[in-house]
Order: sequence, then C-alpha cells, then structure tokens
Amino acid sequence: MVRGRWRSTGSAALRVVTVWAVSTLTMLVLAGILPDFQLRADDRDSITQVALTAAWGAGAFGLLGALVWPLAVRALLLVPALVLGLLAFFLNGSLLLIALSLIPDGRGEADPETAVVVAAVMSAVASATSGALAVRDDEAYRRRLSRLAQRRRRRGGDDGRTGLPGTLFLQLDGVGHDVLREAVDDGLMPTVASWLEGEEPSHRLTAWRTDWSSQTAASQLGILHGSNHDVPAFRWYEKDTGEIVVSSRPASAALMQRRAVERTGDGGLLTFDGASRGNLFSGGADQLALVLAIAARRGKSNRSRAGYFAYFSDPANAVRTAMSFVAEVGREIGQSTRARLRADVPRVKRGGFYPFIRAFATVVERDVVVAAVLGDMLAGRTAVYADLVAYDEVAHHSGPHSVDAKKVLERLDRSLALIVKVAEHAPRAYRIVLLSDHGQSPGQTFADAYGLTLADLVRAGCGLPVPRRAARTVSASEARDAVRIALHRPVVEGEDAHPGPGTDPVVLASGNLGLISFPDARGRATRERIDRRHPALLTTLANHPGIGFLLVRSEEHGALVLGADGAEIRLDDDGTGDTGPLAVFGPGAAEAVRRTDAFPHVADIMVNSWHDPATGRVHAFEEQIGSHGGLGGEQARPFLLSPYTLSAPVADGHELVGAEQLHEVLRRWLRECQGPQVPVATTEDSPPERSAEGHIPVTGGAVQDKSA
Repeated sequence: MVRGRWRSTGSAALRVVTVWAVSTLTMLVLAGILPDFQLRADDRDSITQVALTAAWGAGAFGLLGALVWPLAVRALLLVPALVLGLLAFFLNGSLLLIALSLIPDGRGEADPETAVVVAAVMSAVASATSGALAVRDDEAYRRRLSRLAQRRRRRGGDDGRTGLPGTLFLQLDGVGHDVLREAVDDGLMPTVASWLEGEEPSHRLTAWRTDWSSQTAASQLGILHGSNHDVPAFRWYEKDTGEIVVSSRPASAALMQRRAVERTGDGGLLTFDGASRGNLFSGGADQLALVLAIAARRGKSNRSRAGYFAYFSDPANAVRTAMSFVAEVGREIGQSTRARLRADVPRVKRGGFYPFIRAFATVVERDVVVAAVLGDMLAGRTAVYADLVAYDEVAHHSGPHSVDAKKVLERLDRSLALIVKVAEHAPRAYRIVLLSDHGQSPGQTFADAYGLTLADLVRAGCGLPVPRRAARTVSASEARDAVRIALHRPVVEGEDAHPGPGTDPVVLASGNLGLISFPDARGRATRERIDRRHPALLTTLANHPGIGFLLVRSEEHGALVLGADGAEIRLDDDGTGDTGPLAVFGPGAAEAVRRTDAFPHVADIMVNSWHDPATGRVHAFEEQIGSHGGLGGEQARPFLLSPYTLSAPVADGHELVGAEQLHEVLRRWLRECQGPQVPVATTEDSPPERSAEGHIPVTGGAVQDKSA
C-alpha cells in the first residue's frame, strides 16, 4: 500500500516536472520566433538567465491556468459555445500576461495579440505532453477515479457501496444484431465478447424487431417515453399545419416528446434520479447533456450544453479531443480517397462538410457523452441512458459491414472498457445494458440504380415536369407513357379532375421509406381520389422494380398494400402479409404497416423500397449506402444485451416487438433494481410529491413533461 502510494506520488511528480520542462522549452522557442515576445531584459542576459526566465514564466502560467481556468469556464456556462471559444483564447492570453508580469526584473514582455498566440501554443503542447505521459498509465487513472469516488461517498456520509444497484443503458446507434455478432466473432469488440463468451458469461444477447419506421427518433421516443404513436418516419408532412416535421430539429424533437408525454401521461423512463446523455429526447431526466429536445430552449433551465462545458473545462480534454478530431478528418479523407481509387460499388459522395460531421460524431460527441456517463456513475445516479452515434454516421456513408465502420466499433468497445473500469469505483454497483435502436441495411441508392430520385418518379407519374437528367431515364419514359395511356380513361369532373397550380406533391425520404403527400387534398387522400387526379401514379410506383410495396387508404377497402402486377393486400380484412408484396419482408411486416396506417399524420402514399431477402439489400431514397427507416434486412433487427442478473426480456419462444414493448422491459428492469419508483409527470404549475415508493401521482389538467 505504502509502496503504491510512493510510486503514484513519484509518477505524478515526474509528469509535472516533464510538462514544466516541455513548457519552458516551448516558451524559449516561441521567444526566438516571435519578435514581439521577449524573455530578456537586454542583450547582456546570458542563456542561463533566459532559460530561468522561461522556466519561471512557464511555471507561473501553468499554476494560474490550473487555478483560474476551471473557475472561469464555470462562470461562463450561459455563454454561447462560439463566444466561449473566443473568450477562452483571450482568457488564456490574459493569464500569460499576468504570468509574465510575475517574472523578476521585468524580463517577460509580450504584446496582447502575441500573448494570445503564445498561450494557445503552450497550452496545446503542455496538454499533449501530459496526455502522452498518462495515456498508458491505466492504474494511475483508476486510482484517481477511486479517490474521487471515495471523496464523494465521504461527502455523502457513506463509506461503502449502497445496496441498490444503478442501471446504465448504453445505446450503440445503428448497430444491428448481426453486425454486433460479427464484430464479436471477429475479435473487434473484446469487452462485449467477455460478457457473452467468457468463462462465466454475464450477459444475454436478444434480437428485437423495430416498428415500420426503423430510425432513431421513432425507436428512442418509444424506448424513453413509452410511445412513438404518430411517428411515421424520420421526416413527414403535416397537412393541418402545412409544416414538415424533421426529427433532427430541436423544435420537432420537442414536439414529438410533448405528444408522447400527453399520450402516456408519463414523464419518461428516467424521471427518477435519471440522466439523459446525447439523446434526441430527455426521458424525463433532470440531468441533461446534449439532448436535442431541449436544445432550442435558452436560459438557466437549458442544460443541454452543460456536457460540453463540463468536458472542455479541462484544457487537456480540449486539446486531446481537438487532436483526435483533426486525425479523424484526415482518416475520413484518406478512406474516401481509397474507396474512390478502388472504384468501390456502391459508393456515395463523401466530400464537403461530411469529414467534419463524421469527426464530430465519432470523436467530440463520443468523448463528451462518455465523460458525462463516467461522471453520472461516480455521482451514483439511479438510471442513465446515453446514445453513441459514431457507428451510425460512418455506416451511412461507408456501409454497415465496411472496414471503416468496423474500425469505429473497435473504438466504441474501448469506450465500453473504460466505462466498465470506472463502474468498479462508483458508489453503487451498476447493471450495464447495451442496446441499439435499429440496424442498417446495405444497398445501392435508388437514384444511383435508376438514374432518378423518388421525387422525380412521382412527378413523372403525375405528368409533371422532371429534370432533364431524369427525363432521359427508362423509369421516367415508362411513367410518361403510363400517364398518356391513363389519361384516355374517363375522368370525374370536379375539383379533383385536373392537377392545377400548387398541386405539386410533397415527397420525403427516410432511408428506404418514402412519403408522398398532396397538400391541397383535405385529409388523407384515398386511393380513389389519387386515381382520379393522377390515374397513372399508383400503377407507375407499384410496378417500378426499385419499389417493394405501397400503402394507401381505400374508401371501400380500408388499408391497402399494393405491389407489382396488380398485387393487393386488404389489411383491414385479412392481410396477414404471409403472401403477396409483404412476404419477402418477413413476419410482422403486415402488423407494422397496419399500425402505421392508423397514425393521424401518415402520408397519403407510403412507399417502401425493393428488398432482396437473400442479400438483405435495399434501395435508400437518400444518399446512403447503409440506410434505415423502413422494412427490409438488418435495419429492423437491432439488439439488446442485458445482464443475467436482470429478468429475461421476453419468455422463451416469444419475440420482442416494437420500441414501446422494449420500454416496458426497461421499466421492469428499473423496478427490479430499485423497486417501483419510475414516476410520471405532473402539471407544470404544481410541484410533484413523491410517495414512499418514489411515485409521482398524476394530478388533474393537461399532463406535461417537466423538461419540455
């Protein structure tokens, strides 16, 4: 024990001395390069005097940074991120000027603008040196965490772990069940492998089936809030407001969360002592960081950016992440260049801002979310739900089974390993549940395969002008011929007889799911109305080789699934989906489509792309070679990895279907760990009163999420 303490103290002292020496050398080099930065009183100063001046200045600057920097960042929590970034440079420069003023005999001197540059370079070099020395000192890192955890427990009057375990839900965005299994078998994820294949396996792997809308917004809303009703896709058009809801917009995410809370009367999975990190929705948690649904709010109640400030308040974190960010940008440029030189097929464009978007998702978002999760565990929070989006972002552009995506899984596994190590020092034991919200299906894009977009095909089927590039394709030519033939049929006179100004359809894409709406048609346009206005459209779409099936509503037969060669399934009557257009999409397809048909904001025509059951390939209506959003392939088969200490998700022989059912499973597990304590929301005007078991009763009036 004593020897370990001396070794730890000696290691820390060595790092301090090394960083000080490197900072001193950096200051000497900068003094020689920059004409407005001086470290000598006059030309008679010896080299030794200049070196001692640099050492004094570097030491004073480092000490001031350690004392002042965290306090300054904490004081600037409400400042916008960009403004804080600029202020940080000026703050750092000011600290350097103060440090230079403390040097005896006035030997240190620099212009204010030069001080900013010198301070930035010295901070970067010092942080990089410190990180390089400590990066492999795993035991020292764990000892620091242990001391921090013990300090927290003593502060709370508890010298040991509590008897009640906490629960950590980690979402690996977009990682399908088969992808995870393949990564484990290939040795890419040793941490996950140790849970599944160790001498005593600790976790069970379960596949579950998504709803028709197999994308993060629908799945995570159902998982966290217990309802994803009326979420037909990632983006959809609402006729009653004339607006397009896009799940990645803060206002849209807040709307979706509010509707879910109003429907369930429940604040969410995390309402009791919970934390939501990197998610689209809050889950009712009090502790929020990088949560999209509250990102549009301003003021003291907006804590969605707190995770960034908490992480970057340490200059070492800022520099380390910045260096990894630059490296990731370079990695993406190199990988995309090699893919282009190899003429990989399928392939999408990966230029423009994409390298920076990828670097943010795979480096910045990962580092900040993981750091927040570590803090939550050391604080002993009851329930934490965090989303890591790195794999999903890369797989969209490189493919779900690509080498690029597999490298991301390796790095995510290292993050899992760190979380597991930190959990050993937390004030309570943690049940770690790993899950995904959907998978991804590979395949050539619809536009790449057929030379025109879904919107182009819809316009051609409506007899509307299309871009010249699309007009020359076989699909557009066939659509125009179908329109000419169809227009010879009798047309019912009236407001639906001929398309006029302002009748262009709204065509939206959500992976391999397409949505077509007619803004000027009141309510949902039925099959009969569509046939009267655009007699060739449904036939053109249903018979296109890149389309698997359509969902429309019939005045006579209710929900209809249409396929090629006149195939038709009447879902309201008999449609089991075992035969016809839905058969290749597997069990449960008919039920998933039938459920979506009942949504108030379902599109007039829902389009699911072609799917090859032998290869699992689909055609995305977006520029993605790894896509999700509809039915077909691995996108609808995510995973759930849970400890054996928790009850089985479903009974043997049963399947876990839909995000809402998964919510009930996670809620059950929280009760198993903590007792019946997951509360519901209350009205905004009356404060909640918890029962002895932790419940919050629902009072009269409209139910609102306290965080929305």
